[in-house]
Parts: sequence; structure tokens; C-alpha cells
Amino acid sequence: MSDTIAAAATGNTVSAIGIIRLSGPEAITIAEKLFEPASGKPLSSYSDRLLVNGRLCGNDGRTLDNCLAVISRAPRSYTGEDTAEFHCHGSPVVLRCALDNIFSAGARPAAPGEFTKRAFLNGKTDLVQAEAIPDLLEAQTEEAAKNAAGQIGGAISRKISAIYTGMADAASHYYAVLDYPDEDIEPFHTDRFIEVFRAAENELRKLAAGFERGKIMTAGVKAAIIGRPNAGKSSVLNALLGFDRSIVTDMPGTTRDTVEEKLVFGGVLFRLIDTAGLREPKDKAESIGIERTREAAKDAGLVIAVFDGSVPFCDEDAETVITAGQAPKSLALINKSDLPQAAGFETLGSRFDAVCAVSALTGEGFDAAEKATALLFPSDFPVPSGEILTNHRQADAVNRAVEFAAAALEAAIKGMTPDVILTEAEGSVAALGELLGKNIREDIVSRIFSRFCVGK
Repeated sequence: MSDTIAAAATGNTVSAIGIIRLSGPEAITIAEKLFEPASGKPLSSYSDRLLVNGRLCGNDGRTLDNCLAVISRAPRSYTGEDTAEFHCHGSPVVLRCALDNIFSAGARPAAPGEFTKRAFLNGKTDLVQAEAIPDLLEAQTEEAAKNAAGQIGGAISRKISAIYTGMADAASHYYAVLDYPDEDIEPFHTDRFIEVFRAAENELRKLAAGFERGKIMTAGVKAAIIGRPNAGKSSVLNALLGFDRSIVTDMPGTTRDTVEEKLVFGGVLFRLIDTAGLREPKDKAESIGIERTREAAKDAGLVIAVFDGSVPFCDEDAETVITAGQAPKSLALINKSDLPQAAGFETLGSRFDAVCAVSALTGEGFDAAEKATALLFPSDFPVPSGEILTNHRQADAVNRAVEFAAAALEAAIKGMTPDVILTEAEGSVAALGELLGKNIREDIVSRIFSRFCVGK
């Protein structure tokens, strides 16, 4: 990391403020070449993290913008290197011209996530904290944003570091006794570490159990909207989304394939899937669509079954009830509540987790449906913000650490030899080290940071 990188840390659209970031050994030198403080003093004479008013110039000396600059010297910076930032007016043209001049002065364009990658490699952040940054940027619910912010603040890292230290202490004590038998070192007593292993296993199991909730926060619950043709499935989808996503006509069988959109409903992120109507197919294309409807219901975490409440319950509605039963949770929406209601829907309460009368035309009943949906997906147990695992890499490392910690505990309780116990303890330490990024392959690190946007 002997070179200096630069990038815009804000988007390529017109905005109030546009930020350009530099990091590397020449960051402050390059910034000083292009920025003239209003005071007349050189930029490098200012203290770290102090906003300085002045003029951003091109290499030809002409003004590009009147803006603010700030510098931070290594190692007390985000990346652990010398850094500089220009806080400009948010004109994409200004930012582009400024970057062109910065590159001409000796910096190079930053790769996606390279600022945070340098912070990780310089020990300013661990891998769990780094991974939470794109989670925060991409958060679609308040819970997801709070969890990501907590992870950036070190909620998981502190918990894992304490477990890591306890397990590593057990291993180091054993090796100290083994390697230095003549030294005055307290003998290795298995009983002393039983509680360490037990506490580690318990805490790690709690973390691992939260991953299912983490998947819902980041990926959402797959929710299939099913029902007979013209029950109003597409109208319900459009009403939920607040815009016309699916085609709505009076002609049955308009929806031939699945249509997917994301929606936060009842505080839960859903991947809504509008499906083909359930009936005897009229042609091959419709037959394929109906089969996909059944598959979508099987794979869904929630089925939203839509019924036309203005006409009597029929065989196609009965097929909808049967198909909805394949999902772990189901919600029945009796649509067209703005019209006179027909009979036959009284028994749905015994077949669905919740039943609500709604009108996709007027919006009536959707507030009640939202509350009912929230009750279907409560938090299974209270987890502090920041302590919910959100990706498979983290979950895999924690699960391996749990298995090793449990094996170490079992070996200790059974009174097995210290070398057997410590083999398991070291396995747990290695898995936790991988979680935090203490020992992880470079190709995995590169894949993790490739997910980031440029400027982060």
C-alpha cells in the first residue's frame, strides 16, 4: 500500500455536498498542491480533523470550487494512513474535474471498498465491522440499519474477542507448561477451563441462532401471492407497493409468470411474488405459470392468499386454500370489501394464521393486514442491536467455533488428556480468528470488499 488512492465518497448525482477522499503516503502532499486555505497558511500546518475553508484549484491554478478541506495523519485516521478530504459543492462536473487533477498530481483511482480494505489491513477495523458498512448502506428496515450500526460499533467484535481471548488463554497456558517445564508456571488444570468452554459454547450458540433473523433482515421473507384468476392478486400487489407493478385487467389469466418486488410491511422485509391464477389451464403457457405458482408457494416463508369476497367461494378458491397450506405461515386477504360480500369464506379462519378483509381499490383493511403480518413474524428472542449475524461467512465461522467449543467442553468434562482438549480449543480459536479476519485467505478478503462501492 505504498501508493495513494482517491475517489468520490458521494454519488455521481447533483447533491448539496460532494466529498472527495484521498488516502496514502502522498495524500496530504497532493491535497496541499491543489488547495489554498483562505488564511494563506499551508494546509499541512493545520491540525488533524479540522475543517479548513479555502479554494480548490486545478494544476493550472484556476479555481475549481470554494470548499472545505480536512486532513488526518497516520495512524489516527480511518484507513490508518495519511488521509485528506475535500468537501465540495455536489456538482458531478466539479468532482470529476477535481479527481482528474488529483490523479494528475500522483494519486490513482481507488478500487471498490479499498479505503475500508486498507483500514482492515492496517488494523483499524476487523472484518465483521467492515462487512457491516455495506449492510448499513443497503439496509431496508430500521432493524437492519440499527443492527449494522451496532456491528460497525463493535457489538459482535467485542463479544467474539472476549471468547477468543478465553479460548486462546487456555491453549497458551497448556503450551507454556509443556514448553517450559522448568519454569515456575502453574500446572494445567482441566477443571479451571470447563467454565470458559461452557460460557464460550453458550454465547456462540446464541449468536448462531440469530442468523435466521439476520437472513430475514437482509434478504427478506419470500411471500407468494396466490389465488384464482381475477381474485385481485395483481391489484393487491400494486396496492401494497403503492404503484402499478403488475398488469391488471378484467381478463382472467393475465399474469402468466411470477413477478417479484421488495416491500417493508409490518416492519418486516418481504420479497413479494405475484403469481399466475390457480385454475384449470387453458394453454401450455398458462400451465407452466400455474406450476410455478405452486412451486413459489412451496418455497415461500409466507403465502398471501387472495380471495374475491364479492362472489361465492368456489373450487378454485379451495385449491388456493390447499396450496397455501404448503407454506409455514399464511395470510388470507378477502379482497373487494367495497362490494357486497358473498358467503362461503367463514371457515378460512381455521385454515390460515390470519384473515383480513381488504379492498385493493380503496385501500381499506391494509392497515389491519399489516398489523396481522407483523404478529406472524415477531422477534423470537430479544437480541441487542449489532449482535445479529447477517451473512453466511459469519454464520459458518460461528457454527464451526461452536462445534469445537462443545467438543472441548465435552473432552474436559470426561477428563481426557490436555492435548485432546486443546486440539478442540485451538479449532474454536481458529474459526473465531477467521470471523474477525485475524487469519483469512486473501482471495476471501478480496471477494468481501468487492461488494463495496467506490469511495468506501
